[in-house]
Amino acid sequence: MPRLLIGLDFGSDSARALLVDENGQVFAGAVHAYTRWGRGEFCDAAKGQFRQHPLDHLEAMEKVIGEVLKGQDASLVAGIALDTTGSTPCVVDEKGVPLSLKEEFADDPDAMFILWKDHTAIAENIHINECCAKYPGTDFRKYAGGIYSCEWFWSKLLHVLRNNEKVRNAAFSFVEDCDYLVGVLTDNSDPLTMFRSRCAAGHKAMWHPDWDGLPPEEFLVSVDPLLRGFRSRLYRETRTVDMAAGRICAEWAEKFGLSKDVVIGGCALDCHTGAIGAQIAPGVMVKVMGTSTCDILVAPELDRTIPGVCGQVDGSVLPGYTGIEAGQSAFGDVYAWFRRFLGYAGEVSLEKLEADAAKIVPGTTGITALDYFNGRRTPYANALLTGVIAGLNLGSSAPAVYRALVEGTVMGSKAILEHYRKEGLDVSGVIAVGGISSKSDFIMQMCADALQLPIRVSAADQACALGAAMIAAACSKVHANLGTAMEKMGAGFSMVYTPDPEKAAVYEEIFRQYLKLSSMAEEL
Repeated sequence: MPRLLIGLDFGSDSARALLVDENGQVFAGAVHAYTRWGRGEFCDAAKGQFRQHPLDHLEAMEKVIGEVLKGQDASLVAGIALDTTGSTPCVVDEKGVPLSLKEEFADDPDAMFILWKDHTAIAENIHINECCAKYPGTDFRKYAGGIYSCEWFWSKLLHVLRNNEKVRNAAFSFVEDCDYLVGVLTDNSDPLTMFRSRCAAGHKAMWHPDWDGLPPEEFLVSVDPLLRGFRSRLYRETRTVDMAAGRICAEWAEKFGLSKDVVIGGCALDCHTGAIGAQIAPGVMVKVMGTSTCDILVAPELDRTIPGVCGQVDGSVLPGYTGIEAGQSAFGDVYAWFRRFLGYAGEVSLEKLEADAAKIVPGTTGITALDYFNGRRTPYANALLTGVIAGLNLGSSAPAVYRALVEGTVMGSKAILEHYRKEGLDVSGVIAVGGISSKSDFIMQMCADALQLPIRVSAADQACALGAAMIAAACSKVHANLGTAMEKMGAGFSMVYTPDPEKAAVYEEIFRQYLKLSSMAEEL
């Protein structure tokens, strides 16, 4: 019988699981929406605060694993691997327990996982960048695109330490969501010995071998004395996804009748496993398109640093290659915002808006929009930027504004592609994964026309979870390595969007207007 693998994907709103065999055949899938998150608890969008209770993740993990194993032979499961959004860290005690799992912190948002899109740490982010710029000898941001983000590890840790004395006094260490969940499954949550993801550490925490791991204690203390001692309570070594974290612990094996020999694979951030699930290769940019976007490349070892990106990390996607990340802080979130904005007039259908917007001839609305509704991630992170809609008049319609918002998000994608190319990185094709890629012909065709590249849409309904299952296959030696797992388990492509060369000039003009408006926004 073919051996089975479980891939877990912890997204912004829900967790998903896939049960697949060694040939990539999907036996079962499951999705569980986070309960507290769905009620809007511990979040305040106006303040940029987005927190998730650990119980949402633990309950979801139990639900989706149980669901995909219903009616299946659990003895055939050889491995499990997972991904999470990131940077999504949490303060923990000396045993690696998130503080919010303790009664006295149960309702404290600062004791919970701080979701990737949380922007409460802008002041700390600005301060960290200032300290990096003036620190003698080494700029620890150089492998992180040259700018540190408020969405990343150190900004969030410093914000919590500065603003919550009770949490600060109880904090022993800080743990990324992906590392925490692997620790739960392997019963090794000790912050000093637990699995630490190379992907999360390199892209979000300024980890690099050049300075023996995390930035040195002297630098961290120069940023703020509150960071004293944390480096020694974090980690020095990290592991790539093809390195197993261990075997499933007795508690979780017994929950589902799994063998205690089930291997728990290495973990990574969701967009990176999505790239694996989409069968990324050098020269191919994988666009993970959802509430935000991530644009992932892999390249042979680089001999230079790439400015303006979200990190370049050896082995963060595929062993033997440098993984390069870029992205937009809001994509689908922009459309969801507009729907809510119009909702005051009654029920609004994005499908109807999109259908009407698609009838409008490109370049005729006179409206230009920026996609910076949650700041700009790439090129050159700037969390202080906001969304802009320019060119409105008394005749502007909702479909015209919606079309401009779509154009704005697509132009944001084009800006990333052009930045990659300006930095000498080869991008000759695009693979798209994520909800938008399978739901909107309108948006995907516009992307192809604007980028002037064919876009292949992965046939995998859950590419991130499939990528995690591929990792599980490699770590459990069901397949010899990750490359073989990708080859044998890949889902192929369900659709190809071919660019219309006649629309290239129109979208180049829209892009020029987008860049002009972006420059004006940065001067405000």
